[in-house]
Amino acid sequence: MSAVIYALPFLLKGLLITLWVSALVVIFSLASGVILGVGLVYGPRPVQWIVRLFSDCIRGIPILVLIFVVYYGFPPLGINIDAFWAGVVALTLFKAAQVIEYVRGAISSIPKGQMEAGKAIGLTFVQRLQSVIFPQAIRRFLPPWINGVTDAVKGSALISLLGIVDLMQSINEVIGRTYHAMPLYLLGAFLYFAINYSLSLTSRVVERRFAYIRD
Repeated sequence: MSAVIYALPFLLKGLLITLWVSALVVIFSLASGVILGVGLVYGPRPVQWIVRLFSDCIRGIPILVLIFVVYYGFPPLGINIDAFWAGVVALTLFKAAQVIEYVRGAISSIPKGQMEAGKAIGLTFVQRLQSVIFPQAIRRFLPPWINGVTDAVKGSALISLLGIVDLMQSINEVIGRTYHAMPLYLLGAFLYFAINYSLSLTSRVVERRFAYIRD
């Protein structure tokens, strides 16, 4: 118990870093993934090829390898990036590739006649997306995306390998001082579980909020 009490201030600081990294990854990957996902479905053929190549290649690379590629591969190209942002960029690339597939699947599940009907009444492409496609697709998009958010939180633990003092690295550092591994790993597991369980509860609330949309 004394080791846990001693560790709490350090773990809370690391937890803030984990939450900050996770929030940045979720925001950046959502914004870029939605844009690229729409491009994959409705873009011209060259855009579709490029987005498909990006999505397939990134999703086929382990996250840890991608983190090291960004961290060690960018400086020789003249792009200086510190460990924190290297981790954020790598995780964002990986999550954006997944969001692209969430968006593609959600939009593709909407009958094509919906887009044609919007066009027939004079709506622009953006208006058709905002008023016709997105309101129907969001119910199909949310469940896998929120699951992806929990994966982003868990995946953020890998940035500790770059020396970033997140929750995982904080646990390891405290273990190096106290030599009490099991209680601290259990505490870390509980903190990760608390975050992800809260996200799961939130997902259920959000899904119920959009349950009025019927097929």
